[in-house]
Amino acid sequence: MLKHKITVSAQAEKEINWSEFESYLRQQLNLSEDPMEVKQFSEGYSNLTFLIKVGEWESVMRRPPFGKIPPKAHDVEREYNLLKGINPVFPLAPKPYLCENNPNIMDKPFYIMEKKNGVVLDDTMPPEYDSIPNIKKSISESTVDTLVQLHDIDYEQAGLQEMGRPEGYLERQVHGWIKRYHNSKTDEIGVYRDIEKWVLANIPTSPRATIVHNDYKLNNMMLSLSNPGKVVGVFDWELSAIGDPLTDLASAVAYWKDENDPYTAINSVTTLGGFISREDFIERYAKKSNRDLSNFNFYLGFAYFKIAVILQQIYYRWKEGHLSDDRFSTLNEGIRNLMTLSHNVIFSNKR
Repeated sequence: MLKHKITVSAQAEKEINWSEFESYLRQQLNLSEDPMEVKQFSEGYSNLTFLIKVGEWESVMRRPPFGKIPPKAHDVEREYNLLKGINPVFPLAPKPYLCENNPNIMDKPFYIMEKKNGVVLDDTMPPEYDSIPNIKKSISESTVDTLVQLHDIDYEQAGLQEMGRPEGYLERQVHGWIKRYHNSKTDEIGVYRDIEKWVLANIPTSPRATIVHNDYKLNNMMLSLSNPGKVVGVFDWELSAIGDPLTDLASAVAYWKDENDPYTAINSVTTLGGFISREDFIERYAKKSNRDLSNFNFYLGFAYFKIAVILQQIYYRWKEGHLSDDRFSTLNEGIRNLMTLSHNVIFSNKR
């Protein structure tokens, strides 16, 4: 007889057949007879994640958001297959266990991966860290160094060529994100036309291709509880590919918010102060990686634009009635401010 305890959102409780899910899991994995417990992690703007526990065994389930989603977005099947290749050469990426697409269980595909233990920083610091000297500096430096470590992996030697096509990667990124913006546009934003025109005319030559995470930021990482200078996990690999490493760096810097930044609808613990500056982040990466960052303003301006488009796609779905979450009602203000930040970086050299 199936026994489970479910602590999830009302929509997740309604949309997912948890009895079928439990039966499938017990058939596929050698689990104890203890009851299954499910707890949903806080909902962000990306895929949904759930803690699955049976006795001492723990794992994480990921699936796309409910409702209509843009084509090719939230591709958890691709993410699962990527993790199968990345985990052996970069163990900070979780080990994937299984992937399933069964409408009798839920409306979209899902996969199960290992659960890592530690602390994820969103917009607050855990009290356990209060007594650790230079804590914010240590976290800052380990964030940079882990990105360098990822970019140092020889993807060809690791047999990861199938992750993507490095030739023309940056051009495809630029044209693809501009197209996404036009497909989800709602409000007129005055600076946008200048951004589009400049970015299309100034695409630089990329450095040697590497694995790129494409959503590298603090709240997609897990730190050791006892030693926060040590990264124990990097998550959300759905957008990863083989491409230009400076796009990864730029996204990380764009998410590395300053306490004086305008509202962008994005939370970051770095707004509390005490973390290294964006300039120091860039400088440390340059020294550790030995990469030329002379064209970095292009990458950073484009990164702010990309984040604006990600939010624009969500705002479009909310405005069309496909999402009911009131958190999304003010995204247009964040989108406008991100576009302004992009414009400032490109035309005023302000980081």
